[in-house]
Amino acid sequence: MSVLSDEHKLLKETAARFVSDNSPVSALRALRDAEDVEGFDRGLWKQMAALGWAGLLVPQAYGGSEFGYTGIGVVLEETGRTLMASPLLTTALIGAVAIERVGTPEQKQRLLPALASGDHLIALAHEEGTRHAPFRIETTATPTGDGYVLSGRKRFVLDGHVADTLIVVARTGETGDDRDGISLFLVDPQTQGVSIERATMVDSRNAANIELENVSVSGDAVLGGVDMLGKSAAALDAVLDVARIGLAAEMLGGINEAFERTLAYLKLRDQFGVKIGSFQALKHRAAVMFTEVEIVTSVVRAALSALDDRSEEVSKLASLAKAKANEIFFLVSNESIQMHGGIGMTDEEEIGFFLKRARVAQHTFGDDRFHRDRYARLCEF
Repeated sequence: MSVLSDEHKLLKETAARFVSDNSPVSALRALRDAEDVEGFDRGLWKQMAALGWAGLLVPQAYGGSEFGYTGIGVVLEETGRTLMASPLLTTALIGAVAIERVGTPEQKQRLLPALASGDHLIALAHEEGTRHAPFRIETTATPTGDGYVLSGRKRFVLDGHVADTLIVVARTGETGDDRDGISLFLVDPQTQGVSIERATMVDSRNAANIELENVSVSGDAVLGGVDMLGKSAAALDAVLDVARIGLAAEMLGGINEAFERTLAYLKLRDQFGVKIGSFQALKHRAAVMFTEVEIVTSVVRAALSALDDRSEEVSKLASLAKAKANEIFFLVSNESIQMHGGIGMTDEEEIGFFLKRARVAQHTFGDDRFHRDRYARLCEF
């Protein structure tokens, strides 16, 4: 397992205190019950930005700290413990990486300072079907005059209905399921022809369905400039790998919290005059969970370190981390519900929120089957 530095430990402890004090699971319940139109606390997001979290991956020249992927990973882990709803994954991780790695100097100057200050939210509009398929893109970008016209549908756009900028994946060549002709466009959601419908997710988190009907954008809307036109497949791969590792880090927090809550309940609940944690069968199941939690922790930390080191193993570790996080969040959330017994099935008990989050997170940016297959292909099995 990669060992956290003193700086990372301090950041993790700070994040743990802030999140537990300001956004416990009850805060997510309150957003759900109030049917909050934004789905997150914008004032709390500004506080997170003031702590520097929105700019953890933003270069210092643009107002960030460049603290690195392990840094934002430990923060995501702590937000995962309380199922905190925030734009940290979509804006501070995915958006920041896409703009910093691919954007032109003008695009970086325009977007990164506002992103780091917490004033600008970004969403990646990528998925088009019910399952993760990175290059199954039917959305088209047709040249017209000095710009392009975008048409297509996007599904499950995380934070899509609150974003100030959409990064739209489209084809400038023929439609299909290959890497050729992939381009990324920066689109203002207020542009004529953009229709956004917020989706109600079982985990009470933000997502949206977006329709693009003859949306006109200028030539400088191409992320990375005209040199990247039709050549953004590798960039999209890199951004998605960062997203997968970041989500796995958040899932790790949920895994740890659900496991620890379940252990506490085993030590508390009496049955037949004894604590149920004394039952051998439950001890064995808890031991299996403990072992698996240690494994997924090691894999996630290794993936974050690989990002910091710009390792050639990033893609393999991204799929390994996401596949393992999917598997273990499914296991731990299921076992947590079962070990809590009847009360675990009620909305009154918070453990059910972790199962709901697990089910959505498992399918975001690729499920087990997708990543096992991808890992095998990357290893040339």
